[in-house]
Amino acid sequence: MRAVRRHGPGLLAWFAGIAFFLPIAWMALTSFHSEADAAANPPSFTAALTLDGYRAFFGSGGGASPWPALANSAVASLASTLLVLLLALPAAYALSIRPVRKWTDVLFFFLSTKMLPAVAGLLPVYLFAKNAGLLDNIWLLVVLYTSMNLPIAVWMMQSFLAEVPVAVIEAARVDGARLPVVLTRVVAPIALPGIAATALICFIFSWNELLFARVLTGVVAETAPVFLTGFITSQGLFLAKVCAASLVISLPVLAAGFAAQDKLVQGLSLGAVK
Repeated sequence: MRAVRRHGPGLLAWFAGIAFFLPIAWMALTSFHSEADAAANPPSFTAALTLDGYRAFFGSGGGASPWPALANSAVASLASTLLVLLLALPAAYALSIRPVRKWTDVLFFFLSTKMLPAVAGLLPVYLFAKNAGLLDNIWLLVVLYTSMNLPIAVWMMQSFLAEVPVAVIEAARVDGARLPVVLTRVVAPIALPGIAATALICFIFSWNELLFARVLTGVVAETAPVFLTGFITSQGLFLAKVCAASLVISLPVLAAGFAAQDKLVQGLSLGAVK
């Protein structure tokens, strides 16, 4: 019993990690199979490997190129994340270090905006974009992603900034530092792990968003998830191509998470251990 109590949580974590990793590993393996081997039932683990799925994704067979869609996703995700950070940092500062009256009600209001199903606001946004001539415009997605991610960013950063020592900020004010200097040179470096975690989550949400991008874009502003849906045609589901495309489109998010994993762990655990 003592051994179970000692090693049980670790083994459970390993099993959970493997369970989450197996679908990704299966998708990666399927992406290197031919369409016939990918659709085989039962699946063949020893099937020959090929790069046909990746060649089809990158348009070597005369198909559409994915680079414009990937560039649109990068612009929408990076620009909206930057705007979210610029707006969320002073808002979180006002709600934590220099708290306003009834700041808990303000936070609840921010969080309550995420309770509305996205599809409920789709028609009004579409009509506005149509009348304003903003359909198939990447900057419309930037504004939408900013508004969609801002509430959760303010909520997260408020808890991170609440851990910043007030004495440091007061010392900076005594030295004559104004609010922009305090935010950029005092608060931001101390709360950098939390800011990085918030930025990564906003980037992932923006990169993976499909509903609004599918309805509001066409050819010019098509994003990577919308481009991915083009592999599901009336002729059927091309499994190897879809897996190859899914893996390539997931790489920027995986790379960003891997590069910022130390900041992500610190940010998400900030304040958990006193």
